[in-house]
Amino acid sequence: MGKPHPVEMRERVVAFVEEGNSHRGTAAHFRVSIKFVNDMVKLKRETGGLAPKRQGNSGRGKLSGVADWVRGRVAGKGEVTLDELVVALRQERALTVHRSSVGRLLHRLGLTHKKTAFRGGTGAPGCAPGTASLDWPPPAFHARHAGPAGVCR
Repeated sequence: MGKPHPVEMRERVVAFVEEGNSHRGTAAHFRVSIKFVNDMVKLKRETGGLAPKRQGNSGRGKLSGVADWVRGRVAGKGEVTLDELVVALRQERALTVHRSSVGRLLHRLGLTHKKTAFRGGTGAPGCAPGTASLDWPPPAFHARHAGPAGVCR
């Protein structure tokens, strides 16, 4: 989105129209669109000023009212996925949001997902070394790295 025109230019455009010039002639003179001239005249008539409106998101989104609830949910449950939070928001708060919106909210709240620094090897998650993890032998291209069939490393 571009920047709004300066207030000084807005004032000159409205003053030019108030001197009796047409909107079309004013637009050509100042090299702006006719819509801009119409909008400025209308803004001056309705509000008495020509200050530009605030651009962008006002900071109020669907999730701004549930930030504390999400923070409490994450603190209470510990590990929770974005998809679980999306489902919980839909069921408990009647909010339908995309998982990326929930992810951005968590980032704004400082609640980021960090992987564990040390998992203890390359085996399956939560698998202690020497315990069975596979019901079938590993594929042939993994055989030299996997150790005995059905055992975590």
